[in-house]
Amino acid sequence: MDALIQLIFFLTLLTLGYVFGKIAEKKHYRSIIEREKQWVQIPSTSGRRVLSTDREVKRVQLATGSVVISVDYFKRILAGLRNIFGGNVRSYETLVDRARREAVLRMKESCPQADQFINLRLETSSIAKGKKNQIGSVEVLAYGTAVYLYPVATATHP
Repeated sequence: MDALIQLIFFLTLLTLGYVFGKIAEKKHYRSIIEREKQWVQIPSTSGRRVLSTDREVKRVQLATGSVVISVDYFKRILAGLRNIFGGNVRSYETLVDRARREAVLRMKESCPQADQFINLRLETSSIAKGKKNQIGSVEVLAYGTAVYLYPVATATHP
């Protein structure tokens, strides 16, 4: 009887972890999508040169954005099961995807007046490893060069 109660308790916690983890992930994705729509007009590239424009560079600035996102217990259990059978660990793929997109957004938000971002780089590391070196949290640092351009010159007629 005690084993059945423990099993029900475990399944209840697992279900709660799944439901609340899914809600939190969907809420974060909605936030990312809304903010990406705001910043889509500002180009960002991994290239080293300023994107072609007829405007001159006014100044440049280092831009950074970092984020740490943790995985919930339900996803950790799914990843453990995936290790047994092999294949893609989708629960971690969404974790890294959210972290990278959020870091780029935070980098752009750190320089809201920039006209473009060049030399964009992403550094990813796992932190707070749990038992058997399972990933507990992932940190992503996005950095690049924010480029500010002079305004478009207005034509003057003599």
